[in-house]
This record gives sequence, C-alpha cells and structure tokens, in this order.
Amino acid sequence: MTVLRRDLLKYASGGLAVAAAPLATAGAAAAPAHAASGFWASVRSFGATGDGKTIDTAAINRAIESAASAGGGTVFFPAGVYASYSIHLRSNVSLYLDQGATILAASVPMEGTTSGGYDAAEPQNPAFEHYQDYGHNHWHNSLIWGEDIHSFSILGPGLIWGKGLSRGNEKDTDLPDTTKPGVGNKAIALKNCYNVILRDFSILQGGWFGVLATGVDNLTIDNLKIDTNRDGMDIDCCRNVRVSNCTVNSPWDDGICPKSSFALGYARPTDNLTITNCYVTGDYVLGSVLDGSWKKMPEGMAYGTGRIKCGTESNGGFRNITISNCIFENCHGLALETEDGALCEDITVTNITMRGCKGAPLFFRLGSRMRGPQGVPVGVLKRVLLSNITSSGAAVLPSILSGIPGHNIEDIQISNFYLEQVGGASADMAALMPPEKEAGYPDPEMFGHLPATGFFLRHIRNLEMSNVEIAVQAPDPRPAFWLHDLDGADFFRVRVPKGASAFDLKQVSGFRSFGSRGLADVEFDGPETRKI
Repeated sequence: MTVLRRDLLKYASGGLAVAAAPLATAGAAAAPAHAASGFWASVRSFGATGDGKTIDTAAINRAIESAASAGGGTVFFPAGVYASYSIHLRSNVSLYLDQGATILAASVPMEGTTSGGYDAAEPQNPAFEHYQDYGHNHWHNSLIWGEDIHSFSILGPGLIWGKGLSRGNEKDTDLPDTTKPGVGNKAIALKNCYNVILRDFSILQGGWFGVLATGVDNLTIDNLKIDTNRDGMDIDCCRNVRVSNCTVNSPWDDGICPKSSFALGYARPTDNLTITNCYVTGDYVLGSVLDGSWKKMPEGMAYGTGRIKCGTESNGGFRNITISNCIFENCHGLALETEDGALCEDITVTNITMRGCKGAPLFFRLGSRMRGPQGVPVGVLKRVLLSNITSSGAAVLPSILSGIPGHNIEDIQISNFYLEQVGGASADMAALMPPEKEAGYPDPEMFGHLPATGFFLRHIRNLEMSNVEIAVQAPDPRPAFWLHDLDGADFFRVRVPKGASAFDLKQVSGFRSFGSRGLADVEFDGPETRKI
C-alpha cells in the first residue's frame, strides 16, 4: 500500500482517518504525520514478510523503486526480521528501520552460488585494482549499496545484521570466500554519492566493512552503534564528512578508518572530516555491546584493534581533519599514516581519553610503501596539533612518530598530554637502534621493541611539546624520549619517570628543553648525540 500526496489531499478536512485505515489492514503501521508531504510505504505493502526466513529482497527493492518513481519518499521497515540479499538504494529515498526491525543478510553456500545470492562484484580496471585490497575495489557485492546517487538516507533505531556476509578473510572457516559468486562482504557500500545521512541504527557483524563510503561528499554518520567482525566504517576519498556520537566495537580490525585509496581510478583526498563524541574499542565479544552484556574477549582471541586510523590506503591524502572528544578503550591508539604518496596535513586532535592501549597510543608514520602509480613522490605529513590527551595503562610500546631518511614529519605540536605506560621493559631494550623499514606495512609493531618509554621520535622537523608527563606503572630503564634525526625540538614543562634518562638524543639539531622540574635547562644548535 503506497501513500502519495494526492491520495492524502483527497481526504482533507477531516478525512485523513479514511486514508489511514487501509494501511493498518495491509499489515503496516499507520503513516506518520510527515507522510502527507510525499511518498511513504511499508515494505510489507510490497510483499515483504519479515519472518526471518523468507527472502524479502524483491519486495524491498520494489518498495524502493516505487518511492524513487514517485520522486522520493520513505520506505518503512516495521518490526520484523527481513532476510535479504542486495538492496539497491536510490536518490531521494529514505529507508527507515523502526524499533524492532532487522535487515538480515541472508546466508549463501560456502562455495558461493550462481543462482541468487548477492549482486556480483562489478569488474574493476586491472590497471589499478591491485593498489588496494579486494574489498575496496567492489561495492555491489553488499547487503545495501548505492552508486552515483544522491540525497538519500538510512534512519531509525533498527538493526542491520550482516550474519551471512563474508569477512573477506581466507582464514575464516565458517563464512564463505568473499571472491566466490553470490557472496556479499559489506553491510553498506556507497560509491560516488552526495548528500547522504546514516543515523541512529545499529550494525551487527558487518562483514569486511560495516560502512564503506568511497567518493561520498556531504556525508553525515551520526549515532550509529557498530558491533562488528572487521572494520566499523571506512571513509575513503570523501569530502565534507561528519562522524559523531558513534560507538564501534571491532576486536579484529579498525573502528573508524578514514582512507584515500586509488579505488576510484585516481587519487582523491579525504577532505574536511570531523570525528567527534565517539567511543572505539576492540575489547568485547561480538554482539555484547549491542545486547548490553559487555562481555570481554578471552585473552588471545582478538587483535583488539578497534582504533581510529587515517590510512593505510593513502594515495589521495588527508586534509582538514578534526578528531575531538573521543574515547579509546582497550584497543590500539590513534594512527595517521601516509605510505602511498599522500599529502597528510592540517589535522587537529583534542580532548581524547585512552585506557589500556594495546599498542602505541600515537602512531604517526610517513613511509614509502608506494602502492600506486609509478612516479608518484613520497608523501608529506605535516601540521598536526594534539592537545588535552590522557592515556593510562598503555602497553610497552611508546608513542611513535617516524618519518624515513630524507623525508621528515613536519610541524607537530603536542600539549597537555598525560601518558602512563605499563613499563617494566628489559635493560637491553634501552640500547636498541630499530630498523627503518621504509617500505614496510605501517603498524606500531613494525620496528619490534623500541628504546623509549614515552615517545619514539625519528626523522622529524619542528616538534614542540609542552605540559607533557610520562609515567610508568613499573620501573623502566628506557629514556622517556628517544630522538633520532630531529631538526628543531622544543620541550617545555615535561615530567619524566625517575631512574632513567629523560632524553636520548642522536643527531639532533636545534634542541631546547626548559622549565621542567628536576631537569636543567638545555639548549644547543647541534647536531649532537647525547643523553640528558
């Protein structure tokens, strides 16, 4: 049963009750007040059963096409479980998932299927498909997808459950191979869209990506709860994006992950992005955040990643990024990575709380993996401001800021930072000179053990730190700050643990430390190698 503006106007002056009556008899909820302004219809009016067994794909897509044909409107999912394969979004159409409504990703055979199942993964240009993983190169093999459309939304307090989706991992033995025909691997995939709103719903077990947005502009992601088995959301090559008030539990991969891949066939930056008021973790059993039980993952059963990371795909770059008022719990820390020639600049991070970081609380990496077209120069990482950050109970790895020889990270300011590490490292770690691994995959563990308690700093120009305190739970012989090949390093009002050096300097120029309790003021032009 569809409701159009002209149908409702026929019942003006007291006749609206007559129009609403057929809706109830059709098994749908009564039309909300806003239905008078355009199309509104329940998927049940188009034959969807919502019984969790019948495949409702055709009925759902008929409802969406009807809304699009009417010029736009709302497709309503009342309470029920709607088993489905690929759902096709359309311009000017909103999907509304009511309380108690679930869109369920239906299962396919382990070997895939040539009859039914999810839409085929569209062909990708072989000239550039190897520049990023399979999941980034395809959008149609998803539960819900849209391409080259605009002005649409997915709203409401319901659930998207990717139960039948592949994680895109060949090690899985209980889910189908993502490359097989008929197999889907993403809950929501969007390509080359604009004016998009995703708000209020939850995602359980979202497959390779809970949300993959590639080349999407004017995107709002608000108040989502994502409890998933790989990435929570990937924001790739997008412009003007607002992520707010989201909860992401992703024990096996990243939580909120801006990227700038080559999946569109050209290098496009992620620009003008804010991430605020979000909670990320990698510590809880899949589904336990959504059901409120908050069960901790058994030791050794997950990577505990769950972080906010810009990268690793970094062909186009990251510009004008603000991350604020976020909480990291028992996951990896904040990562900024440019490895494929990207320009990463003008980034502000403020008001961050971290507890129990499983890796480096901060990981900033300028490297030269260069997975992209030949001839592209090494990228740039510069103008990054961090303030009002606290991290407690972090692992043995310190925060890491590392460029490569000849390519420095530039213009970094860190202020009002309290960093407590577990400490307890062995004495031999203080003497290490870690390898460069210029083209290695960027990850905090890539260098092995590190000779610093608080900050490992290498190949940087113009670094300022003020009001920074390093603390340890157990005595640690490593210096609080380890610096190699720095040009311009100011430290003001820092506090460091007792029993070890404050600074271990190697080929450092333009160094100044002043105003710190228990440390004499030191200033030199350098370059010098010494301990303080």
